[in-house]
Amino acid sequence: MTATVYDPRSCHLGEGLLWHPERQQLFWFDILENKLLSRDGETALEWQFDENVSAAGWTGRDTLLIASETRLFEFNLDTRSETFVAHLEPQDPGTRSNDGRADPQGGFWIGTMAKRGHQRPGAIYRYYRGELRMLFAPIKVANAICFTPDGGHAHFSQTWDGKIWRVALDVDGWPTGEPELLIQDEGRNIDGMVCAADGTLWNAHYRSGAVRVYAPDGAVIADHAIPASQTTCPAFGGPDLTTLYVTTARQDIPPNEVEADPRHGRTFAIETQTTGQREHRVIL
Repeated sequence: MTATVYDPRSCHLGEGLLWHPERQQLFWFDILENKLLSRDGETALEWQFDENVSAAGWTGRDTLLIASETRLFEFNLDTRSETFVAHLEPQDPGTRSNDGRADPQGGFWIGTMAKRGHQRPGAIYRYYRGELRMLFAPIKVANAICFTPDGGHAHFSQTWDGKIWRVALDVDGWPTGEPELLIQDEGRNIDGMVCAADGTLWNAHYRSGAVRVYAPDGAVIADHAIPASQTTCPAFGGPDLTTLYVTTARQDIPPNEVEADPRHGRTFAIETQTTGQREHRVIL
């Protein structure tokens, strides 16, 4: 399976891929440029914001729940109107949102992390039916948030230690019990992750130029090369949910290297033989 360029725009920090099942459309973010990106066929689309934006879930055909530095808000793609939903660490200007995803019960999980130049941990929160609750803290760089197809477990990581944790969920999607270590992958930087319909876990390994596939029990199945070293987030999409999309980043790569290989920061696609899960709708 070969990765091809889906979108040629070079993201400073591409993240937060979301395949909208009703629109049949891919969305993603350039966090450090404060942008939401998409495509309509050959037409490149983008929406500009006044602070970092990093992740989203869909709430309707034309609306997304977006996580920014300081808040969760519902955004209308057509009118560009914003509706405030909840504060997100507004008292701490040294943090921002990072990885996030909707769970099968209709909740939205979002992690926070320190901005550049700030030495402080973040946390993982869940928004569900009007309540924003902190779930886990401290978390250094929240990533790999995804859910088993039956909604029974959530996964997450804090990137730099190579560990992926799993925690059981109750019928309403709230964690029950303590997280258990599922994967210890030494020397790997665990970034965004998605769980396929068969329970396999597809993780973007930052600075490795690859997406690694794990079995539900954590065993390594395969690696898929991406022609950009800083892979950040995968998501399944396309009409049959068999296309794996992958964002990358150009941050920290010297300008001469980006000029020599402009694929850094682009968004890629891989045609797979695996079917992803339909992205779940967030219930506000």
